[in-house]
Amino acid sequence: MGDVGKRDEVLHSENAAMVVRGLRESFNLGKTRSFQWRKNQLEGILRMIEEREGEIMEALYSDLAKPQMESFLHEISMAKGACMVALKNLKSWMKPEKVGTLLSTYPSTSSIVPEPFGVVLIISAWNYPFLLSIEPVIGAIAAGNAVVLKPSEISPATSSLLARLLPQYTDNLCVKVVEGAVTETTALLEQKWDKIFYTGNGRVGRLVMAAAAKHLTPVVLELGGKSPVVVDSNIDLKVAMKRIAVGKWGCTSGQACIAPDYIITTKSFASKVADEMIATVQKFYGKNPLESTDLARIVNSNHFARLSKLLDDDLVSGKIVYGGQRDEKRLRIAPTLMLDVPEDSLIMRDEIFGPLLPIITVDKIQDSFDFINSRTKPLAAYLFTNDKQLEKMFVENVSAGGMCVNDTVLHMANKNLPFGGVGESGTGAYHGKFSFDAFSHKKSVLSRNFGGEIGARYPPYTPRKQKIVRALLSGDIIGLIMILFFSKSS
Repeated sequence: MGDVGKRDEVLHSENAAMVVRGLRESFNLGKTRSFQWRKNQLEGILRMIEEREGEIMEALYSDLAKPQMESFLHEISMAKGACMVALKNLKSWMKPEKVGTLLSTYPSTSSIVPEPFGVVLIISAWNYPFLLSIEPVIGAIAAGNAVVLKPSEISPATSSLLARLLPQYTDNLCVKVVEGAVTETTALLEQKWDKIFYTGNGRVGRLVMAAAAKHLTPVVLELGGKSPVVVDSNIDLKVAMKRIAVGKWGCTSGQACIAPDYIITTKSFASKVADEMIATVQKFYGKNPLESTDLARIVNSNHFARLSKLLDDDLVSGKIVYGGQRDEKRLRIAPTLMLDVPEDSLIMRDEIFGPLLPIITVDKIQDSFDFINSRTKPLAAYLFTNDKQLEKMFVENVSAGGMCVNDTVLHMANKNLPFGGVGESGTGAYHGKFSFDAFSHKKSVLSRNFGGEIGARYPPYTPRKQKIVRALLSGDIIGLIMILFFSKSS
Protein backbone atom coordinates (compact mmCIF):
# COMPACT_ATOMS: atom_id res chain seq x y z
CA MET A 1 0.00 0.00 0.00
CA GLY A 2 1.29 3.42 -0.86
CA ASP A 3 0.44 6.84 0.49
CA VAL A 4 -3.22 7.55 1.06
CA GLY A 5 -4.01 10.11 -1.61
CA LYS A 6 -6.78 11.62 -3.71
CA ARG A 7 -9.45 9.42 -5.25
CA ASP A 8 -12.95 9.44 -6.71
CA GLU A 9 -14.66 9.78 -3.34
CA VAL A 10 -18.25 9.20 -4.45
CA LEU A 11 -17.66 6.09 -6.54
CA HIS A 12 -15.19 4.29 -4.30
CA SER A 13 -16.67 5.30 -0.97
CA GLU A 14 -20.12 4.17 -2.09
CA ASN A 15 -18.81 0.84 -3.38
CA ALA A 16 -16.89 0.22 -0.18
CA ALA A 17 -19.92 1.15 1.90
CA MET A 18 -22.06 -1.31 -0.09
CA VAL A 19 -19.58 -4.10 0.57
CA VAL A 20 -19.57 -3.40 4.30
CA ARG A 21 -23.37 -3.13 4.45
CA GLY A 22 -23.78 -6.47 2.72
CA LEU A 23 -21.36 -8.18 5.08
CA ARG A 24 -22.98 -6.58 8.12
CA GLU A 25 -26.40 -7.83 7.02
CA SER A 26 -25.01 -11.36 6.76
CA PHE A 27 -23.31 -11.06 10.14
CA ASN A 28 -26.42 -9.64 11.82
CA LEU A 29 -28.42 -12.59 10.51
CA GLY A 30 -26.07 -14.80 12.53
CA LYS A 31 -24.62 -16.65 9.52
CA THR A 32 -21.03 -16.58 10.73
CA ARG A 33 -21.61 -17.48 14.36
CA SER A 34 -22.30 -21.20 14.20
CA PHE A 35 -19.61 -23.82 14.65
CA GLN A 36 -20.69 -25.50 11.42
CA TRP A 37 -20.34 -22.35 9.30
CA ARG A 38 -16.87 -21.68 10.67
CA LYS A 39 -15.83 -25.30 10.15
CA ASN A 40 -17.12 -25.30 6.57
CA GLN A 41 -15.14 -22.16 5.67
CA LEU A 42 -11.94 -23.46 7.22
CA GLU A 43 -12.33 -26.78 5.41
CA GLY A 44 -12.84 -24.84 2.19
CA ILE A 45 -9.62 -22.88 2.73
CA LEU A 46 -7.75 -26.10 3.51
CA ARG A 47 -9.04 -27.65 0.26
CA MET A 48 -7.99 -24.53 -1.64
CA ILE A 49 -4.44 -24.75 -0.29
CA GLU A 50 -4.19 -28.46 -1.11
CA GLU A 51 -5.85 -28.36 -4.52
CA ARG A 52 -4.27 -25.14 -5.79
CA GLU A 53 -0.73 -25.51 -4.46
CA GLY A 54 0.77 -25.33 -7.93
CA GLU A 55 -1.10 -22.13 -8.79
CA ILE A 56 -0.08 -20.55 -5.49
CA MET A 57 3.58 -21.34 -6.20
CA GLU A 58 3.28 -19.88 -9.70
CA ALA A 59 1.81 -16.65 -8.33
CA LEU A 60 4.56 -16.33 -5.72
CA TYR A 61 7.20 -16.90 -8.39
CA SER A 62 5.58 -14.30 -10.63
CA ASP A 63 5.55 -11.72 -7.85
CA LEU A 64 8.92 -12.39 -6.19
CA ALA A 65 10.70 -15.22 -8.05
CA LYS A 66 10.39 -17.21 -4.82
CA PRO A 67 12.11 -20.59 -4.90
CA GLN A 68 9.60 -23.43 -4.59
CA MET A 69 11.16 -24.51 -1.28
CA GLU A 70 10.57 -21.07 0.23
CA SER A 71 7.04 -20.91 -1.15
CA PHE A 72 6.21 -24.28 0.36
CA LEU A 73 7.99 -23.89 3.71
CA HIS A 74 7.20 -20.27 4.49
CA GLU A 75 3.80 -19.77 2.93
CA ILE A 76 1.88 -22.87 1.84
CA SER A 77 2.79 -25.23 4.68
CA MET A 78 2.39 -22.53 7.33
CA ALA A 79 -1.01 -21.47 6.01
CA LYS A 80 -2.10 -25.11 5.85
CA GLY A 81 -0.81 -25.68 9.37
CA ALA A 82 -2.70 -22.66 10.69
CA CYS A 83 -5.90 -23.96 9.12
CA MET A 84 -5.44 -27.45 10.55
CA VAL A 85 -4.75 -26.08 14.05
CA ALA A 86 -7.93 -23.99 13.87
CA LEU A 87 -10.04 -26.93 12.69
CA LYS A 88 -8.66 -29.22 15.38
CA ASN A 89 -9.24 -26.76 18.22
CA LEU A 90 -12.20 -24.69 17.04
CA LYS A 91 -14.82 -26.31 19.26
CA SER A 92 -12.73 -25.85 22.41
CA TRP A 93 -11.78 -22.29 21.45
CA MET A 94 -15.46 -21.37 21.11
CA LYS A 95 -16.43 -22.69 24.55
CA PRO A 96 -16.94 -20.18 27.36
CA GLU A 97 -14.12 -20.24 29.89
CA LYS A 98 -15.37 -20.73 33.44
CA VAL A 99 -13.62 -18.57 36.02
CA GLY A 100 -13.86 -18.24 39.78
CA THR A 101 -16.39 -16.09 41.56
CA LEU A 102 -16.35 -14.09 44.80
CA LEU A 103 -18.01 -14.33 48.18
CA SER A 104 -19.56 -10.93 47.53
CA THR A 105 -21.42 -12.25 44.43
CA TYR A 106 -22.41 -15.62 45.92
CA PRO A 107 -24.31 -17.55 44.69
CA SER A 108 -23.17 -16.96 41.09
CA THR A 109 -21.16 -18.38 38.20
CA SER A 110 -18.72 -16.42 36.06
CA SER A 111 -17.42 -17.08 32.56
CA ILE A 112 -15.57 -15.42 29.69
CA VAL A 113 -17.44 -15.83 26.42
CA PRO A 114 -15.55 -15.30 23.14
CA GLU A 115 -17.72 -13.53 20.60
CA PRO A 116 -16.88 -12.25 17.11
CA PHE A 117 -16.23 -8.55 16.68
CA GLY A 118 -18.43 -8.42 13.58
CA VAL A 119 -17.17 -7.17 10.21
CA VAL A 120 -13.38 -6.99 10.00
CA LEU A 121 -10.87 -5.63 7.50
CA ILE A 122 -7.58 -7.40 6.80
CA ILE A 123 -4.91 -5.52 4.83
CA SER A 124 -2.01 -7.81 3.97
CA ALA A 125 1.59 -7.35 2.82
CA TRP A 126 3.47 -8.17 -0.38
CA ASN A 127 6.52 -10.04 0.91
CA TYR A 128 4.60 -13.16 2.04
CA PRO A 129 1.46 -12.33 0.08
CA PHE A 130 -0.29 -15.68 0.47
CA LEU A 131 0.50 -16.49 4.10
CA LEU A 132 0.00 -12.94 5.40
CA SER A 133 -3.41 -12.85 3.71
CA ILE A 134 -4.71 -16.30 4.55
CA GLU A 135 -3.54 -16.71 8.16
CA PRO A 136 -5.40 -13.64 9.48
CA VAL A 137 -8.46 -14.67 7.43
CA ILE A 138 -8.33 -18.09 9.12
CA GLY A 139 -8.30 -16.41 12.54
CA ALA A 140 -11.14 -14.04 11.64
CA ILE A 141 -13.34 -16.83 10.29
CA ALA A 142 -12.56 -19.14 13.22
CA ALA A 143 -13.71 -16.35 15.54
CA GLY A 144 -16.98 -16.01 13.60
CA ASN A 145 -16.49 -12.72 11.76
CA ALA A 146 -17.45 -11.52 8.31
CA VAL A 147 -14.26 -10.54 6.47
CA VAL A 148 -12.90 -8.23 3.81
CA LEU A 149 -9.39 -9.11 2.65
CA LYS A 150 -7.40 -6.41 0.85
CA PRO A 151 -4.27 -8.09 -0.61
CA SER A 152 -1.26 -5.99 -1.55
CA GLU A 153 -1.23 -4.57 -5.06
CA ILE A 154 2.57 -4.82 -5.02
CA SER A 155 2.18 -8.62 -5.39
CA PRO A 156 -0.47 -8.54 -8.15
CA ALA A 157 -0.34 -12.20 -9.16
CA THR A 158 -1.08 -13.42 -5.64
CA SER A 159 -3.70 -10.71 -5.15
CA SER A 160 -5.48 -11.80 -8.32
CA LEU A 161 -5.22 -15.45 -7.31
CA LEU A 162 -6.81 -14.80 -3.92
CA ALA A 163 -9.60 -12.75 -5.51
CA ARG A 164 -10.32 -15.62 -7.88
CA LEU A 165 -9.99 -18.58 -5.51
CA LEU A 166 -11.43 -17.49 -2.16
CA PRO A 167 -14.98 -17.01 -3.53
CA GLN A 168 -14.81 -20.57 -4.90
CA TYR A 169 -13.97 -22.09 -1.51
CA THR A 170 -15.68 -19.81 1.03
CA ASP A 171 -19.08 -18.15 1.57
CA ASN A 172 -19.07 -15.12 -0.73
CA LEU A 173 -21.81 -13.42 1.32
CA CYS A 174 -19.48 -13.31 4.34
CA VAL A 175 -15.94 -13.34 2.93
CA LYS A 176 -14.90 -10.78 0.32
CA VAL A 177 -11.65 -9.95 -1.46
CA VAL A 178 -11.18 -6.36 -2.61
CA GLU A 179 -8.28 -5.73 -4.98
CA GLY A 180 -6.75 -2.37 -5.72
CA ALA A 181 -4.20 0.16 -4.58
CA VAL A 182 -4.30 3.48 -2.73
CA THR A 183 -7.76 4.56 -3.87
CA GLU A 184 -9.46 1.32 -2.89
CA THR A 185 -7.60 1.03 0.40
CA THR A 186 -8.46 4.62 1.30
CA ALA A 187 -12.14 4.00 0.56
CA LEU A 188 -12.12 0.88 2.71
CA LEU A 189 -10.44 2.68 5.61
CA GLU A 190 -13.15 5.35 5.55
CA GLN A 191 -15.76 2.74 6.52
CA LYS A 192 -16.70 1.71 10.03
CA TRP A 193 -15.16 -1.66 10.86
CA ASP A 194 -15.33 -3.71 14.03
CA LYS A 195 -11.62 -4.53 13.81
CA ILE A 196 -8.78 -3.79 11.41
CA PHE A 197 -5.75 -6.06 10.97
CA TYR A 198 -2.87 -4.50 9.03
CA THR A 199 0.49 -6.00 8.07
CA GLY A 200 3.09 -3.66 6.59
CA ASN A 201 5.29 -0.71 7.47
CA GLY A 202 5.03 1.81 10.27
CA ARG A 203 4.32 4.79 8.02
CA VAL A 204 1.15 3.23 6.65
CA GLY A 205 0.41 1.70 10.04
CA ARG A 206 0.04 5.24 11.40
CA LEU A 207 -2.46 6.05 8.63
CA VAL A 208 -4.43 2.90 9.42
CA MET A 209 -4.50 3.74 13.13
CA ALA A 210 -5.59 7.33 12.40
CA ALA A 211 -8.43 6.08 10.19
CA ALA A 212 -9.48 3.55 12.82
CA ALA A 213 -9.47 6.22 15.55
CA LYS A 214 -12.32 8.07 13.81
CA HIS A 215 -14.62 5.15 14.62
CA LEU A 216 -12.78 3.95 17.76
CA THR A 217 -12.05 0.74 15.88
CA PRO A 218 -9.55 -1.61 17.56
CA VAL A 219 -6.51 -2.53 15.45
CA VAL A 220 -3.82 -5.14 15.17
CA LEU A 221 -0.71 -3.69 13.54
CA GLU A 222 1.96 -6.15 12.40
CA LEU A 223 4.79 -3.84 11.44
CA GLY A 224 8.57 -4.25 11.38
CA GLY A 225 11.80 -2.84 12.65
CA LYS A 226 15.51 -3.42 12.59
CA SER A 227 15.83 -6.92 14.03
CA PRO A 228 19.32 -7.30 15.58
CA VAL A 229 21.44 -10.44 15.87
CA VAL A 230 23.88 -10.45 18.79
CA VAL A 231 26.76 -12.88 18.19
CA ASP A 232 28.87 -13.97 21.15
CA SER A 233 32.33 -15.52 20.62
CA ASN A 234 31.72 -18.76 22.54
CA ILE A 235 29.56 -20.42 19.87
CA ASP A 236 29.70 -22.94 17.05
CA LEU A 237 30.42 -20.29 14.43
CA LYS A 238 29.68 -22.47 11.38
CA VAL A 239 26.23 -23.44 12.63
CA ALA A 240 25.47 -19.89 13.74
CA MET A 241 26.34 -18.36 10.37
CA LYS A 242 24.21 -20.95 8.53
CA ARG A 243 21.23 -20.12 10.73
CA ILE A 244 21.69 -16.37 10.32
CA ALA A 245 22.24 -16.67 6.55
CA VAL A 246 19.11 -18.74 5.94
CA GLY A 247 17.11 -16.39 8.17
CA LYS A 248 18.36 -13.43 6.14
CA TRP A 249 18.64 -14.50 2.52
CA GLY A 250 16.41 -17.59 2.71
CA CYS A 251 13.46 -15.35 3.62
CA THR A 252 12.59 -13.62 0.33
CA SER A 253 16.16 -12.27 0.05
CA GLY A 254 15.82 -10.40 3.32
CA GLN A 255 12.45 -8.90 2.40
CA ALA A 256 10.89 -10.19 5.60
CA CYS A 257 9.79 -8.37 8.74
CA ILE A 258 11.73 -10.73 11.03
CA ALA A 259 14.79 -11.23 8.83
CA PRO A 260 18.06 -10.38 10.62
CA ASP A 261 18.65 -6.70 9.92
CA TYR A 262 22.15 -6.32 11.35
CA ILE A 263 24.73 -8.24 13.37
CA ILE A 264 26.34 -6.94 16.55
CA THR A 265 29.52 -8.59 17.76
CA THR A 266 32.76 -7.63 19.46
CA LYS A 267 35.58 -5.88 17.62
CA SER A 268 37.90 -8.81 18.31
CA PHE A 269 35.46 -11.36 16.85
CA ALA A 270 34.01 -9.42 13.91
CA SER A 271 36.51 -10.55 11.26
CA LYS A 272 35.88 -14.21 12.10
CA VAL A 273 32.13 -13.65 11.81
CA ALA A 274 32.56 -11.94 8.44
CA ASP A 275 34.89 -14.63 7.04
CA GLU A 276 32.59 -17.47 8.08
CA MET A 277 29.52 -15.68 6.73
CA ILE A 278 31.22 -15.16 3.37
CA ALA A 279 32.09 -18.86 3.20
CA THR A 280 28.49 -19.75 4.11
CA VAL A 281 26.95 -17.49 1.46
CA GLN A 282 29.25 -18.91 -1.21
CA LYS A 283 28.30 -22.44 -0.18
CA PHE A 284 24.58 -21.62 -0.27
CA TYR A 285 24.41 -19.48 -3.42
CA GLY A 286 27.62 -20.11 -5.34
CA LYS A 287 30.32 -17.77 -6.61
CA ASN A 288 27.79 -15.80 -8.66
CA PRO A 289 24.70 -15.45 -6.45
CA LEU A 290 22.91 -13.27 -9.01
CA GLU A 291 22.42 -16.46 -11.02
CA SER A 292 21.22 -18.54 -8.08
CA THR A 293 17.71 -19.98 -8.41
CA ASP A 294 17.56 -20.22 -4.61
CA LEU A 295 17.33 -16.46 -4.11
CA ALA A 296 14.16 -14.43 -4.53
CA ARG A 297 14.35 -11.17 -6.47
CA ILE A 298 13.62 -7.66 -5.23
CA VAL A 299 9.90 -7.08 -5.50
CA ASN A 300 9.94 -4.04 -7.83
CA SER A 301 12.03 -1.20 -9.24
CA ASN A 302 11.13 1.19 -6.43
CA HIS A 303 12.50 -1.15 -3.79
CA PHE A 304 15.53 -1.89 -5.98
CA ALA A 305 16.27 1.85 -6.17
CA ARG A 306 15.81 2.21 -2.40
CA LEU A 307 18.28 -0.61 -1.69
CA SER A 308 20.72 0.75 -4.28
CA LYS A 309 20.67 4.08 -2.46
CA LEU A 310 21.72 2.32 0.73
CA LEU A 311 24.56 0.61 -1.10
CA ASP A 312 25.73 3.85 -2.69
CA ASP A 313 25.83 5.82 0.56
CA ASP A 314 29.37 7.19 0.94
CA LEU A 315 29.42 6.07 4.58
CA VAL A 316 29.03 2.38 3.68
CA SER A 317 30.33 1.95 0.12
CA GLY A 318 33.84 1.41 1.47
CA LYS A 319 32.63 -1.00 4.15
CA ILE A 320 31.42 -3.75 1.80
CA VAL A 321 33.46 -6.92 2.40
CA TYR A 322 31.39 -9.20 0.20
CA GLY A 323 28.72 -8.87 -2.49
CA GLY A 324 27.22 -5.61 -3.71
CA GLN A 325 26.58 -6.83 -7.27
CA ARG A 326 23.32 -5.68 -8.85
CA ASP A 327 21.23 -6.48 -11.91
CA GLU A 328 18.61 -3.77 -12.30
CA LYS A 329 16.95 -5.39 -15.28
CA ARG A 330 16.25 -8.61 -13.37
CA LEU A 331 15.76 -6.84 -10.01
CA ARG A 332 18.49 -8.88 -8.36
CA ILE A 333 20.95 -7.83 -5.66
CA ALA A 334 23.58 -10.24 -4.37
CA PRO A 335 23.85 -11.07 -0.66
CA THR A 336 25.98 -8.22 0.67
CA LEU A 337 28.01 -8.08 3.88
CA MET A 338 29.35 -4.85 5.40
CA LEU A 339 31.77 -4.52 8.30
CA ASP A 340 32.05 -1.65 10.83
CA VAL A 341 29.15 0.29 9.41
CA PRO A 342 28.74 3.77 10.99
CA GLU A 343 25.69 4.20 13.19
CA ASP A 344 24.62 7.33 11.33
CA SER A 345 24.67 5.71 7.87
CA LEU A 346 21.44 5.42 5.86
CA ILE A 347 21.41 1.66 6.23
CA MET A 348 21.26 1.90 10.03
CA ARG A 349 18.35 4.36 10.13
CA ASP A 350 15.44 2.32 8.81
CA GLU A 351 14.58 -1.34 8.32
CA ILE A 352 16.65 -2.67 5.40
CA PHE A 353 14.12 -5.15 3.99
CA GLY A 354 16.57 -6.56 1.50
CA PRO A 355 19.72 -8.70 1.06
CA LEU A 356 22.14 -6.29 2.77
CA LEU A 357 23.63 -7.25 6.15
CA PRO A 358 25.74 -4.77 8.16
CA ILE A 359 28.00 -5.81 11.05
CA ILE A 360 28.23 -3.42 14.01
CA THR A 361 31.05 -3.82 16.52
CA VAL A 362 31.14 -3.17 20.26
CA ASP A 363 33.86 -3.51 22.90
CA LYS A 364 31.96 -5.98 25.11
CA ILE A 365 29.06 -8.16 24.01
CA GLN A 366 26.92 -6.73 26.83
CA ASP A 367 27.27 -3.31 25.17
CA SER A 368 24.98 -4.61 22.43
CA PHE A 369 22.02 -4.42 24.82
CA ASP A 370 22.40 -0.66 25.20
CA PHE A 371 22.81 -0.27 21.44
CA ILE A 372 19.55 -2.13 20.76
CA ASN A 373 17.63 -0.36 23.52
CA SER A 374 18.72 3.05 22.26
CA ARG A 375 16.64 2.43 19.13
CA THR A 376 12.98 1.70 18.46
CA LYS A 377 11.84 -1.70 19.68
CA PRO A 378 12.38 -4.40 17.03
CA LEU A 379 9.88 -7.00 15.88
CA ALA A 380 12.44 -9.73 16.55
CA ALA A 381 15.74 -9.96 18.40
CA TYR A 382 18.27 -12.78 18.12
CA LEU A 383 21.13 -13.93 20.31
CA PHE A 384 23.82 -16.55 19.64
CA THR A 385 25.64 -17.64 22.77
CA ASN A 386 26.47 -20.59 25.02
CA ASP A 387 26.42 -18.34 28.08
CA LYS A 388 23.16 -18.95 29.96
CA GLN A 389 23.68 -15.89 32.10
CA LEU A 390 24.04 -13.70 29.00
CA GLU A 391 20.89 -15.30 27.58
CA LYS A 392 19.02 -14.49 30.79
CA MET A 393 20.23 -10.87 30.68
CA PHE A 394 19.23 -10.60 27.01
CA VAL A 395 15.69 -11.85 27.62
CA GLU A 396 15.26 -9.65 30.69
CA ASN A 397 16.78 -6.43 29.36
CA VAL A 398 16.02 -6.26 25.63
CA SER A 399 12.45 -5.43 24.56
CA ALA A 400 11.28 -6.94 21.26
CA GLY A 401 8.14 -8.40 19.77
CA GLY A 402 9.69 -11.87 19.95
CA MET A 403 13.05 -13.55 20.45
CA CYS A 404 14.96 -16.56 19.24
CA VAL A 405 18.15 -17.78 20.92
CA ASN A 406 20.76 -19.61 18.81
CA ASP A 407 18.61 -19.47 15.68
CA THR A 408 16.60 -16.99 13.63
CA VAL A 409 12.93 -16.67 12.56
CA LEU A 410 11.91 -20.10 13.94
CA HIS A 411 9.86 -18.60 16.76
CA MET A 412 7.36 -17.53 14.09
CA ALA A 413 6.76 -21.18 13.16
CA ASN A 414 5.61 -22.18 16.65
CA LYS A 415 1.82 -21.74 16.73
CA ASN A 416 1.90 -21.96 20.53
CA LEU A 417 3.75 -18.62 20.66
CA PRO A 418 2.05 -15.28 19.94
CA PHE A 419 3.55 -13.39 17.02
CA GLY A 420 3.44 -9.61 17.13
CA GLY A 421 5.36 -6.44 17.80
CA VAL A 422 5.86 -3.98 20.62
CA GLY A 423 6.13 -0.20 20.41
CA GLU A 424 6.78 0.88 16.83
CA SER A 425 7.10 -2.72 15.64
CA GLY A 426 3.39 -3.27 16.16
CA THR A 427 0.52 -3.87 18.50
CA GLY A 428 -1.47 -7.06 19.06
CA ALA A 429 -0.49 -10.62 18.16
CA TYR A 430 -1.72 -13.67 16.28
CA HIS A 431 -0.89 -17.31 15.28
CA GLY A 432 -2.74 -20.39 16.48
CA LYS A 433 -5.13 -19.65 19.34
CA PHE A 434 -3.80 -16.09 19.39
CA SER A 435 -5.33 -15.53 15.92
CA PHE A 436 -8.73 -16.60 17.28
CA ASP A 437 -8.23 -14.29 20.27
CA ALA A 438 -7.18 -11.37 18.03
CA PHE A 439 -10.58 -11.45 16.31
CA SER A 440 -12.68 -12.24 19.39
CA HIS A 441 -14.11 -9.98 22.04
CA LYS A 442 -13.81 -11.61 25.46
CA LYS A 443 -17.20 -10.94 26.98
CA SER A 444 -17.52 -11.16 30.77
CA VAL A 445 -20.68 -12.92 31.97
CA LEU A 446 -21.84 -13.29 35.61
CA SER A 447 -25.01 -15.27 36.21
CA ARG A 448 -27.08 -15.49 39.41
CA ASN A 449 -30.40 -16.95 40.49
CA PHE A 450 -32.97 -15.19 42.69
CA GLY A 451 -31.68 -16.61 45.98
CA GLY A 452 -28.90 -15.48 48.28
CA GLU A 453 -30.16 -11.94 48.77
CA ILE A 454 -27.87 -9.72 50.82
CA GLY A 455 -29.86 -6.85 52.25
CA ALA A 456 -26.73 -4.91 53.10
CA ARG A 457 -26.26 -3.87 49.48
CA TYR A 458 -29.48 -1.89 49.50
CA PRO A 459 -30.21 1.50 51.11
CA PRO A 460 -30.50 2.77 53.74
CA TYR A 461 -26.77 2.29 54.38
CA THR A 462 -26.62 1.75 58.13
CA PRO A 463 -23.37 1.23 60.05
CA ARG A 464 -24.17 -2.49 60.36
CA LYS A 465 -24.68 -2.82 56.62
CA GLN A 466 -21.37 -1.08 55.97
CA LYS A 467 -19.62 -3.58 58.27
CA ILE A 468 -21.25 -6.48 56.40
CA VAL A 469 -20.20 -5.09 53.00
CA ARG A 470 -16.60 -4.53 54.17
CA ALA A 471 -16.42 -8.11 55.50
CA LEU A 472 -17.85 -9.49 52.24
CA LEU A 473 -15.45 -7.55 50.03
CA SER A 474 -12.44 -8.52 52.13
CA GLY A 475 -13.46 -12.18 52.23
CA ASP A 476 -13.52 -12.10 56.04
CA ILE A 477 -15.93 -14.98 56.65
CA ILE A 478 -15.35 -15.12 60.41
CA GLY A 479 -15.88 -11.37 60.73
CA LEU A 480 -19.03 -11.63 58.64
CA ILE A 481 -20.43 -14.36 60.88
CA MET A 482 -19.67 -12.28 63.96
CA ILE A 483 -21.48 -9.28 62.49
CA LEU A 484 -24.52 -11.29 61.40
CA PHE A 485 -25.00 -13.17 64.64
CA PHE A 486 -23.76 -10.83 67.32
CA SER A 487 -24.55 -7.32 66.13
CA LYS A 488 -27.94 -5.75 66.37
CA SER A 489 -30.01 -5.69 63.22
CA SER A 490 -30.95 -2.28 61.98
